[in-house]
Amino acid sequence: MSGAPPDPVGERLRAGAFLLLDKPRGPSSHQVTAWARDLLGVEVAGHAGTLDPNVSGLLWVGVGPALKLLPLVLDLPKRYIASVVLHGEVPDRERDRVLAEFTGPIFQTPPVRSAVKRERRVRTIHRLTLVEADPPRLLLDVVADSGTYVRTLAVDLGEALGVGGHLEELRRVGNGPFAERSAVPLTVLADAVAARAAGDPAPLLALLHPIEEVWKEFPAIVVRDGAASALAHGAGLASGGIASVSRPFARGAHVALVDRTGALVATGVARQDSRDLASVRHGWVVGDTRVFADPSRYPPRWGAATGRAARPVTPEPPRSER
Repeated sequence: MSGAPPDPVGERLRAGAFLLLDKPRGPSSHQVTAWARDLLGVEVAGHAGTLDPNVSGLLWVGVGPALKLLPLVLDLPKRYIASVVLHGEVPDRERDRVLAEFTGPIFQTPPVRSAVKRERRVRTIHRLTLVEADPPRLLLDVVADSGTYVRTLAVDLGEALGVGGHLEELRRVGNGPFAERSAVPLTVLADAVAARAAGDPAPLLALLHPIEEVWKEFPAIVVRDGAASALAHGAGLASGGIASVSRPFARGAHVALVDRTGALVATGVARQDSRDLASVRHGWVVGDTRVFADPSRYPPRWGAATGRAARPVTPEPPRSER
């Protein structure tokens, strides 16, 4: 007696997947995400990094367990191509000097029309280079922290140059390791969904990226068996549960917590620099955990000699998202 035919798309969606969509100018990020959700036939989808309706470019959309990766994706720097119009003539030397001054940490206040509280904050501009100058327009290549307002950056550049300026057009071309060449318009997604309905799941499966492509971009902590069990049931991680660390990280960094086989158990936020982990005797070294593993795969080991990380605790509530 044969069972149901394999459904690789359904399996990918249940395991968690994400799309890289090329958002057009016009609709909001929320609307594009809703269209993708309806095409896939899932109940919930979410996006990382809102693009204004008149901004185009790469939009990360997650479904299923991939939604838990939103804090990690939001940590990734964004790359934009921006067309800035200056309101007066500026010598090339002065223009280049100001562009150099705006590279690095800067203060920003979100614009009036924004989805967040208008508080002054620090954002880092990792790269701000001139692609082309056609006065009064400047075409800029910007790589910046997530949460940087390029529209505000354009205004601030104009003020620093003493002539004023505004953002004319903006396109997001990168999000961490993901580039616009991997993004597809909604029409391609619709065609792939139709192909699946006709019996060919391959085009849609190719668009549904596995969650490993996100979490493997972050430092990984290999945890001991008892710690993996505790994490799978909602605990944080104590230093005694650590087997090894893939690469150095700073306090506050998002990290992936994997078992000895390399399977993702949870993600979390480091409470200590990696170099200080061994010296921590009490409390969690990683908290704010989000569990990805099926707890049934990690039977409770309470009372076993597996280190302090294996003790049962009341799980911490997840960090609220904007």
